[in-house]
Amino acid sequence: MKKLWRFRGGIKLPGFKALSNNTGIRQLALPAHVTIPLRQHIGETAEAVINVGDYVHKGQLIAASNTFISAPVHASTSGTVISIDKHPVPHKSGIAETCVVIEVDGEDKWHPDIEPCVHPNTLSASELRSRIREAGIVGLGGAVFPSAAKLKPTRPIDTLVINGAECEPYITCDDVLMRTRPEEIIRGILLLRKLVNPAECIIAVEDNKPEAIEALNKAVERLKAAGLDSTNTIQVVAIPTIFPAGGEKQLIKVLTGEEVPQHGLPYEVGIVCLNVGTTAAVYDAIYAGKPLVSRLVTITGPQVKQPGNYNVMIGTAVEHLLAAAGINQADRNNIIMGGPMMGHELPHTGVPVVKATNCILVEEAIEHMDAPTMPCIRCGACANACPIGLLPQQLYWHSRGKDFDKLEHFNLTDCIECGCCAVVCPSKIPLVHYFRYAKTEKVEQELKLKLADQARLRTQAREARLERLKQEQEERKAQRRAARQKKKPPVASTVDEAGHDAKASA
Repeated sequence: MKKLWRFRGGIKLPGFKALSNNTGIRQLALPAHVTIPLRQHIGETAEAVINVGDYVHKGQLIAASNTFISAPVHASTSGTVISIDKHPVPHKSGIAETCVVIEVDGEDKWHPDIEPCVHPNTLSASELRSRIREAGIVGLGGAVFPSAAKLKPTRPIDTLVINGAECEPYITCDDVLMRTRPEEIIRGILLLRKLVNPAECIIAVEDNKPEAIEALNKAVERLKAAGLDSTNTIQVVAIPTIFPAGGEKQLIKVLTGEEVPQHGLPYEVGIVCLNVGTTAAVYDAIYAGKPLVSRLVTITGPQVKQPGNYNVMIGTAVEHLLAAAGINQADRNNIIMGGPMMGHELPHTGVPVVKATNCILVEEAIEHMDAPTMPCIRCGACANACPIGLLPQQLYWHSRGKDFDKLEHFNLTDCIECGCCAVVCPSKIPLVHYFRYAKTEKVEQELKLKLADQARLRTQAREARLERLKQEQEERKAQRRAARQKKKPPVASTVDEAGHDAKASA
């Protein structure tokens, strides 16, 4: 049995997983339109390569990426492009970004060039990486970092970690994926091994998912029996169910005892970590030739009549998904993308499902105010619960006082906003709200300082330019005066016979 370590902090939470993990994968009916944002990943926005009026097939490239940290975007179904314009996206600010809107024709026709790979195991590492990039695959665990870039580490890799922890309450899309597609996940891992060449591959699953653990172990044994000896390096490891064990750095600590440096990345300690959903997407891209155009989304909550995990096309409006799950839009509900700890409330239900959408949580809106917060009693419970080892109490005081220098000293930017501190706070202080507010204020202050510096530099440059022009003008005037003096003939004096100056006499 593999030795496990304990990351600092963390809390035990009720899972509420049974609401949605017993129905398998449900297919969602085609919507009338899909609205596909051109930026669904960390990095640069992809650039549209189609025009309004074009007919597109499912899986067809609609936006290309030209930088290393970016990902292309594909049509999630067939139809006609009716708009390329800014539309609201599922962000807590309600921001609008450039999207391609496709009027769905109902036929869901794949592009004719999309074909299965006949011999996927013969592809070289560079060919695999290129296909993963062209398929638009990003991290489906929430970070949405372009996977092709992550799979090109600059240092040797000892361990490939496949994250199936799924520690947030309510979310079960990865659990159901591991139960229903374990063999595809294992085959995806074998492809990933060719890219990073690790000594070991670990699939980490929280111990509250026994069905998923059993399914993965059986898949490994089947592939071993089929003659795939490379599966000997794959190990399914059950880890304790402690939130946030699914965080990348926390999971690495649990499995290896290694701590990723502050502001560092896992490859610096010889580890690459990918989500199980990402691994299944790699399988689909290589074996079936399919780009990332859909994903599993958990829709759940006490108010949901048909909770479960739905296979949803990217760009489908959240309201379409809610209707399929039996949610009455007239009811007053809070609609959250993600889990109750780290998710955020959506501005409205017209926003589309994107690659980062793992869950739609429906909570009943509470009309009355929550119990009033009490003063901080300095109990230290927040510091004990913080998985990063921060001091939330100090961050709270400095966030209230907008003391940004102190916030930087206490490493506010390292906060992952997991909410552990707020859960254990006996005074019910919404600590994460203060931290998010302080981060936003800090960014705005830095932007204002940057703009002020730019304005100061422009003013200084203008004054220097005006002074230089003034000096040049003075120099030119002096040169012209000197030139006139040089060209001017001397004044002649006429003297009469008596010896007097005629000009003076006059």
